[in-house]
Order: sequence, then C-alpha cells, then structure tokens
Amino acid sequence: MALDGHGLHHFHLRKRIHSKGEVYPNPNKKIRVLDKIIYIVGIIGPAMLLPQVIKIFTSKNAEGVSFFSYAFLAIFSIIWLLYGIVHKEKPIIITNALWIVFHLLVAIGVLIYGKGFL
Repeated sequence: MALDGHGLHHFHLRKRIHSKGEVYPNPNKKIRVLDKIIYIVGIIGPAMLLPQVIKIFTSKNAEGVSFFSYAFLAIFSIIWLLYGIVHKEKPIIITNALWIVFHLLVAIGVLIYGKGFL
C-alpha cells in the first residue's frame, strides 16, 4: 500500500504550526478555553479508575478484572507519555502519567487479589 498521506495528517499539521510559529496563548478565545479544559479532562479521566482501585484493595477481590488488559493499557500509556515528552505536550504528559499510575494500581491489585490473569 502506498503512503498517500493518510494517517500523516498530524505530522503535517505539526509542520504547519511550527512554520507559522503558533502564538500561545492562542488569540482565539474558544481555543484558549479548550487549552484549559483539556487539563481538567486529563486529570478527571484517569481518576475515573479510582473507584476500581478502591474496590479491589478494600474488598481484596479482583475477580473478573483482567491483569493483561490493564498491564497493556499501562504499556500503551507509557508510549503516549514518551510521545508527549518528545513533543513537549503537557496535557499528554500529565494525562498519561496518571493513566500509568491507575492502570498499574489495578494490575497490581489483580496480581495480589485476583484468581487468574485473564
């Protein structure tokens, strides 16, 4: 399959932004609001795993929770974290650092209190 630009939109967009020297904070109010909201979403999203973590560790039961799912989610979040670091994208760094913590907490809970790895 020839590379015809599909899937490379992000890279081309980054080139255009870099060449234009995008202003920060953005003069567009809607974009500035979105730039702030993304930090809130980036913290609340991973925190939604907190009830799962609490349930596993307080009930000392991780039956039905997949170790492999959460372990691989942590691995994928590590890759996203590295991407965020390389591109100096704070929202990606913050969000994925939190996802790593919560995914690993669930995976550890499954190792301690689960009845199997699946």
